Amino acid sequence: QVHLVESGGGLVQAGESLRLSCAASGRIFRLNTMGWHRQAPGKQRELVALILEGGSTNYADSVKGRFTISRDNTKNTVYLQMNSLKPEDTAVYYCNAALYDSTWSYQNLWGQGTQVTVSS
Repeated sequence: QVHLVESGGGLVQAGESLRLSCAASGRIFRLNTMGWHRQAPGKQRELVALILEGGSTNYADSVKGRFTISRDNTKNTVYLQMNSLKPEDTAVYYCNAALYDSTWSYQNLWGQGTQVTVSS
């Protein structure tokens, strides 16, 4: 069984920073694309940032220049550094990973979500 475990959410004031982490554990053969999505109350889940296995990144327009996604392949971990946070960034943030486990089975996994609240 492969699991994604997130950490790093919390309550901050506007303009402050947070760093989210998501570690994949279990028998993993290969981690492909990893990413962060978020869902605010009453809204659909949206993509925040993606990072490919080779390190290429993609960001939602709303977070470009403020958020940075990175990964440590030795730790099977993806990070989201969030700077200059705004109240509209308030949401539950979900980690996502596409991977092949040790049996060569493809899996598209989601973490349990971590709450980020930005006060004005």
